[in-house]
This record gives sequence, structure tokens and C-alpha cells, in this order.
Amino acid sequence: MPSTKFLFWNIAKKPLAEVISSLAKEHCADVVILVECAVPPLDVLRALNARQSEFHIAAGLSKGIRIFMRFSREFFRPAFESASERFMIGRLQLPARSEILLSVVHLPSKLHRQEDDQSYECGELAREIAVKEDQFGHRLTIVVGDFNMNPFERGLVGAGDLHAVMSREVADRESRTVQGREYRFFYNPMWNHFGDAERKTAGSYYYADSGHVSYYWNMFDQVLIRPELARQFDPASLKILTSFGAQDLVRENGRPDSSRYSDHLPIVFELAF
Repeated sequence: MPSTKFLFWNIAKKPLAEVISSLAKEHCADVVILVECAVPPLDVLRALNARQSEFHIAAGLSKGIRIFMRFSREFFRPAFESASERFMIGRLQLPARSEILLSVVHLPSKLHRQEDDQSYECGELAREIAVKEDQFGHRLTIVVGDFNMNPFERGLVGAGDLHAVMSREVADRESRTVQGREYRFFYNPMWNHFGDAERKTAGSYYYADSGHVSYYWNMFDQVLIRPELARQFDPASLKILTSFGAQDLVRENGRPDSSRYSDHLPIVFELAF
């Protein structure tokens, strides 16, 4: 079954078109997804096509979310965009391949919203995804983006929210019933990338909170996969990137080099569908 390579990055409004192009080339990305993108889309497109030809800009997206694809834009059709422009859902249908629903999110930060606000947004997203799955007759869905929440927070794990679990075996049940209502699962492979057992970097975003509770390392940048797709997903394809070519995206202590690049690290993953 053919696979597609995805690259996601919150570029924090930095002029990083050339870095994005280098990362896309190095990792053979087919779909490049950016949030907090203040770079004019045509500048990103020119940089991408200088190293790899045939990238196109996906149509109908909010100014803060940009998608670039190595195939014709006619294969991607927007299906929903929230009024807040915090998340969108599109239909990706490649020739001789199954259609998937691709949702991109950039949810509110804790600097500006409370946890309950974030959870509410996740619940709204989960309900809209379920509506579109029923409308289009399948559950081949991925959600990727900057959630501004860790995998263990309520908006990610709550049954009425995104209901994303760390175990593919659990997610393979497809849904569970709580108080007489059925809730669909997502599989969240980002749990495997917490901690520094195998690398100096222990997450995708670093923040030293001055309060009594500080996680320091956070996993705000995530991909969630419906179990119907997760069965063909190789967790080894998912990586948090810390360099491009011979250049580091992190400082010597492993933290994102936010002065030169973004305060978020990019992620790549591959899906067969």
C-alpha cells in the first residue's frame, strides 16, 4: 500500500521558508503543514519548488494554516473551517487511493485561555469530525497540529473531547460507551516521544513555568490517528526533528533554538492509505 509523508511545523511567524524547504527535501515530504505562518505562501512555494518540483498550495484555508502538497490541489477539498480559524477539516483523495480526512489544528494557548476553554474547543472539533465522517462514509481521519496541550490533558483524553489514547491496542476497539453514549477513539503515538531516554530533547516545546507545577518539556505538537488508519501506521516513521542538514534546530541543552528558528520543533510521520 503506497504511503504519504507529512511534515508539520509551528514556525512562530519566523521567516523560515528556506529551512522548511530543506526539511521537506531531506525527509521527502509530500504534504507540508504550517501554522503561525506569516511568510507569504508564494515565498514558501518558491522555496519548496527550488529543491523539489510540483508543490502546490491547498485552497480555502485560513491565513494562519498553510498546506503545501506535492500533487495537484484538486486532490484536496476543504470540508469545514471553524469560525475561530483554529481548526479545519479537508478531504484528501489521491488517485487510486482511499480518501482520508485531514484536520489541522492550532488551538488556543494557555497564556490566553483556561484549560476548560481548550477542552471545549477539542469537544467541538471531535463532534465536527464525527459529523464529517458520517457524511462522507468513512473514519480514515488524522488530526495534526499544535494543540497547546499535552497528550495527558483532558481535551486530548476526555471521552467527550478528542478521546485520544496512548495504546494502539486500546484504540483498535474503535469506540467505547460512557453513560449510554458512544465515543470514537483516536490513537496518539506522541506518547512514545516523551522523555530523554533516547535523546536530549524530551518533547516538542520547552517552557519553564514559574508556578508550583512545571513540566518544562511539553508535547504540544501532535498527530492523532483513527484506529482504521493506525493499523497501517508504523510508529517508527514518526519523529521530532532537531536538525536539518548539518544545522541544529536546538541548542546544546536540547531545547528549541527559538532565537534563530521556532520555539516549536517540527514533526514528520508517514501514513499508508
